[in-house]
Amino acid sequence: MNNVSIDQVTDTIKALSKITITGKVIKYDGSDYSNFNGIIYPTVYDKPVNITTLSNDGGSPLTFKLQNNILYRGKSSVTDGEFSFSFIAPKDINYSYGNGKISYYYNDNDVDGNGYFKDVVIGGSDTNSVKDLIGPETNLYMNDFTFVFGGITDESPLFLANIVDSNGVNTASGIGHDISAILDDQSNNVIVLNDYYEADLNSFKGGKVKYNLKNLSEGSHNIKFKVWDVYNNSSESYLEFIVAKSAELVLDHILNYPNPFTTHTSFFFEHNVPNQNMDVLIQVFSISGKLVKSIETNLNSNGYRSDPIEWDGLDDFGSRIGKGIYIYRIKVKTQNGLSVEKFEKLVILR
Repeated sequence: MNNVSIDQVTDTIKALSKITITGKVIKYDGSDYSNFNGIIYPTVYDKPVNITTLSNDGGSPLTFKLQNNILYRGKSSVTDGEFSFSFIAPKDINYSYGNGKISYYYNDNDVDGNGYFKDVVIGGSDTNSVKDLIGPETNLYMNDFTFVFGGITDESPLFLANIVDSNGVNTASGIGHDISAILDDQSNNVIVLNDYYEADLNSFKGGKVKYNLKNLSEGSHNIKFKVWDVYNNSSESYLEFIVAKSAELVLDHILNYPNPFTTHTSFFFEHNVPNQNMDVLIQVFSISGKLVKSIETNLNSNGYRSDPIEWDGLDDFGSRIGKGIYIYRIKVKTQNGLSVEKFEKLVILR
């Protein structure tokens, strides 16, 4: 810990102190595992606290210890059996001194294992910590990171939040400092998301929240998201989206970019059937109704926004199309027989 062997007296993890842990994965018999390459997931717990039961059954109350306040949950590479990770302890620790715990889980494609260390002292505050008055930067999406504000989803989308902060995200269960979301302004039904946060690989400065919403009603929805950094600075983000029943195929936000264009453009559209094969036909017509270009392709997007469909501005015979306004029709058909078509316009400049 901080370049001091745990066989000696190590640094105390204080609130807002930066800690670096280095170590290695060993086999059950204590021998080196120098050929192991994978991922390790460290979790740093604050000290256990005493919890007393309410004795609702009329018996005597019981007191037991519970250690579940997570100060840091990380994700780091293991190379040739060795690993290292850093973090800044949040302001929301229990300031009394005592032993916390670092728990580890590691895996690669073939094996996994675990371990822990219980002699780490946690308490007090780092008086030399730098000042930080800025909350985390957050971006919200549905199902994948191509989603745009106001886009469409199915009834059970995956909510995604990408979070970045120079000093780290607060995952401690401090009063009022949880990672949280509120769906459709239902402030009496706060969704606590601490357990759904995963740090970025080899970095304590950011991570992602992934949470599956279920059985949403058809129509417009919104979600408000709040997150705190380890200094207890907060930030809020807001996302609107539209749920379309997956029993019907719906297209929205159909566009080509750039538009107008001269020699190249890309077609995009949003839909409500992620993870399905879709046959796509784009037909470009002149204002008089003459078909000048047909583009056929098959798409399978993980999210609700299509991959770009490229066009070089040439007609079906490889000739350049004259400048002007054109109409295009996009027809989409899914593997289970759903289909829909929409019309838009584009402008070619020469």
